[in-house]
Amino acid sequence: MAELTRRAFTTAGAAGVGLLLCTPTANALDRALRRTAQRAVRTAGTTLDQAASGAATGYSRLSAGPGWPVAVRADLVEGKSGRDDRRTALGAFVQFTDLHITDTESPARFEYLHPFIGSAHRPQETLGTVATSALVKRVNSLRAGPFTGRQFDFVVTTGDNTDNHELLELDWFLTTLNGGAITPNSGDPNRYEGVQASGNPEFWNPGTRLADDYTKKGFPQVPGLLEAGIAAFTAPGLNLPWYCTFGNHDDSVVGTLPEGIPGIEGWYTGKYKVVGKDESSARKLGTAIQQGKSVPLGELFGGGTVREVTPDPRRRPFSTSEFVKAHLAAKNTGPGPVGHGFTDANSDGRDVYYAFRIAPGVTGISLDTTTQGGFADGSIGLAQFNWVEATLKRNSSTYYDFFGRKVTHSVTDELFVLFSHHTSGTMGNLLPDARHLLDPRLNGDTFVAMVQRFPNVVAWVNGHTHLNKITPHVGKTPAQSFWEINTASHIDFPQHARIIELADNHDGTLSVFTTLIEADAPYAADYSARTPDALASMYREFSYNDIHANLSHVGEAGDRNTELLLTNPLS
Repeated sequence: MAELTRRAFTTAGAAGVGLLLCTPTANALDRALRRTAQRAVRTAGTTLDQAASGAATGYSRLSAGPGWPVAVRADLVEGKSGRDDRRTALGAFVQFTDLHITDTESPARFEYLHPFIGSAHRPQETLGTVATSALVKRVNSLRAGPFTGRQFDFVVTTGDNTDNHELLELDWFLTTLNGGAITPNSGDPNRYEGVQASGNPEFWNPGTRLADDYTKKGFPQVPGLLEAGIAAFTAPGLNLPWYCTFGNHDDSVVGTLPEGIPGIEGWYTGKYKVVGKDESSARKLGTAIQQGKSVPLGELFGGGTVREVTPDPRRRPFSTSEFVKAHLAAKNTGPGPVGHGFTDANSDGRDVYYAFRIAPGVTGISLDTTTQGGFADGSIGLAQFNWVEATLKRNSSTYYDFFGRKVTHSVTDELFVLFSHHTSGTMGNLLPDARHLLDPRLNGDTFVAMVQRFPNVVAWVNGHTHLNKITPHVGKTPAQSFWEINTASHIDFPQHARIIELADNHDGTLSVFTTLIEADAPYAADYSARTPDALASMYREFSYNDIHANLSHVGEAGDRNTELLLTNPLS
């Protein structure tokens, strides 16, 4: 069987850069797409069929570009011919990550730092709930994996579900995934009070032409956009079960500041919003946050240009316990399961990790890699580390001890897929967690070393970085290797979710297929349109053109649509 390997083929660049139009490259892409279509059950509705494309410079409308063919990753083991005809599906699910459902009118945001921290403000963020609903609509329409045809078992969201761990954001997030009426507005019910209607030229104000950097790049004037963004609509909700993993933006102020800042609730629910700072102060604050230095909170919350907004008690920050209890509430069960992975054992907010059944013979483990000590990156506490190790031992008939000695015992084998917010490379924040002050924190390298002692672990799925990246972790034996699958966010371009299918090739190998999908919305819409589809389209277009956008986050060919081969530890 002729195969498209990562080494043999690389697409002609990230979305937005455009395809090289020379005949050999165009012909190679066409052949690869035909071969992908032959191997797949169905490609429609995925980036195997088409993907957003735009110009690399200036302001660009988007259009449907060529799809991305499947890249076979044989980094861990070579594939054997004929496996497409032999394989059987073991599980299929969809990963959402970094949705960042945002109350853009909240006083407890620091958008004025965006020249120095690009994620502090995004021109599209007011449209987040309706745009995420378009992603939900895409999953509902697909129903099954493109390579195995297996019906999706569930959806999992791997953290940063909210942007600023605010009760109102949590309510919008839960309603978006479960379905129901949403009015994504806070404060004054009759008008938008965020920075994009402030008249401050640090921001794109879609209803007022200013001398801002967004307008200079070519952002259009779209009167009425903000009003449409905060208008009530009905979210369709997922039509299959979903599970939730905790992220740093779900447990701390803007995902960075330590929990428990005195008086912080007053800033969330109060009436004063800082919308501007002099450049020197903003630069100092931005540098302190980026470099992990002590942040002068008085300067962060005070001074500068202050706008009075309508106070709203619904903006109160939630605790980790409240986050879990909201998932357990009957009104938020939606398509199930009750708690979306969390149980009463998690409701005190201390330990928000759990195991769950993916499919017969396959177990998922949802981790909590956050720490309330501050800063965006994470780590894992020793108690949780030991729990993961014990969970893996219970269903691994063969594993390796700390000294590398092979251990066998009589238990029922399961394959394991891990889920977390942070990646192995972003688990270097060893600050103590306020929920477990005496629990030592361990980094990503330490965790990877433990996981490699358990051959039954096939994949680790995560987010946080806002980019598509797939990393092979090579073990001491072929069976001790696994894949780390990192997926881009749904707030920054390319705004992807990922379908993941696990299959047994019945030849001593497994295949993990990863297929990226986009929201079910047109690539371009008339700026006068105010339908949910049009707003979701503009959400994607504005994210592509954000002055802070990093178009390379789309990843290389081997980070997008892939077949990841690995040794079957149970064969």
